Amino acid sequence: MIEPSVASPQRQVWSVGALLLATGDTLAARFGAVAVRGELSGFSRAASGHCYFSLKDGGGAQALLRCAMFRRAASLLDFRPADGQQVELRGRLGVYEPRGELQMVVESLQRVGTGTLYEEFLRLKARLEAQGLFDPARKRPIATLPRAVGIVTSLQAAALHDVLTAFRRRAPQLRLVVYPSPVQGAEAPAALVAALAAANLRQEVDTLLLVRGGGSLEDLWAFNDERVVHAVAGSRIPVVCGVGHETDITLCDLAADLRAPTPTAAAELAAPARADLLAVLDVRQGAMQRALARAVDRQAQRLDTLALRLGRPAASVLAQQGRLQGLGPRLMQALRLQLARQGQVPGALAARLQRAAAVQLQRAQAGLDARTQRLGALDPHQVLHRGYAWVEGADGRPVVSALALQPGQQVTAVWADGRARATVQDVAPAVPSKPTTPAP
Repeated sequence: MIEPSVASPQRQVWSVGALLLATGDTLAARFGAVAVRGELSGFSRAASGHCYFSLKDGGGAQALLRCAMFRRAASLLDFRPADGQQVELRGRLGVYEPRGELQMVVESLQRVGTGTLYEEFLRLKARLEAQGLFDPARKRPIATLPRAVGIVTSLQAAALHDVLTAFRRRAPQLRLVVYPSPVQGAEAPAALVAALAAANLRQEVDTLLLVRGGGSLEDLWAFNDERVVHAVAGSRIPVVCGVGHETDITLCDLAADLRAPTPTAAAELAAPARADLLAVLDVRQGAMQRALARAVDRQAQRLDTLALRLGRPAASVLAQQGRLQGLGPRLMQALRLQLARQGQVPGALAARLQRAAAVQLQRAQAGLDARTQRLGALDPHQVLHRGYAWVEGADGRPVVSALALQPGQQVTAVWADGRARATVQDVAPAVPSKPTTPAP
């Protein structure tokens, strides 16, 4: 045992290494080999074959014991340790000097039962599955070419750095929107629900990534919270869940539209690589150019054919003349047939026309006779035959008023059987008769 150095006669001063070593020896001497029962948490197996994990009490107690199980003891295990398992181990307490931590070196490990937290996980999974939240039929396809992608995670999380790096490498043209939220701790579930609600309210992205790095079952428990699972299942925006490592399964993974084994894989699944899109565009551009070239070649060939036909107009004229000559006899024959069919029609039409003309002539003659009689009745010469005469002036016009005459004026009186010249001796205007007044 290393003895403490003496700084002065009054007090002892230990070096850090000496104190830790002395503490470890004391623990080993005091406790020796001990057996401990608890729940596995944060189990990992290094490439060397050594296993490292923590052991904690169930029921939400905060006690935690760091454990190391070296390859020789790990090779004797008859089961595969996993977080949440209730185990019983035997080993020796000591101090891990590089960090000054209490550590138990495990010599044997046996499974006792399922841990309390894992049991809660299974019960919650069964209940949500019965509600249909994990039904594959309700999952929606992820946008093939999204305009923007949203990321729900902590701003301090390594997962955010991994996702941003993946997008920067694969799809630098894509717009990213981060909805920050804690991903661990008591406040994480409510914050995650609020972040998902904000993304759905703003409707500015086509796909949502819910990501977090690896950890123990209790570290990832926020993604097993029933409120968060319901928010993922009820999101109007398709959700890609990339929580933990490939072996980590959360209830949000089961409720999401697509599960990714890691945050980086979630970014890769959310959008195709820019290089792949450019390759597809190059292929389509080549196909379009070839199709355009073929179309141009076809039109050029058609143009050449038309040019050759246009270069020999005489042949075209001769062909048209021959066609017209063939149509001429056919047209004459058609006219003869038409005239033959119409030859019977003129006789019937002529008879109908004659009858109609005779009827119309009779009607016109009757109307003419009636008008002649009316006109004859108005002829003044007919009045002279009844013993009347009229008076003409020197100009041969009838004198229609006595006031138009002057004494000594020469006039002519006309009768039906002759006329006589006379001289006006006197003009006496007619005196109007007074109207008779009816007797009272």
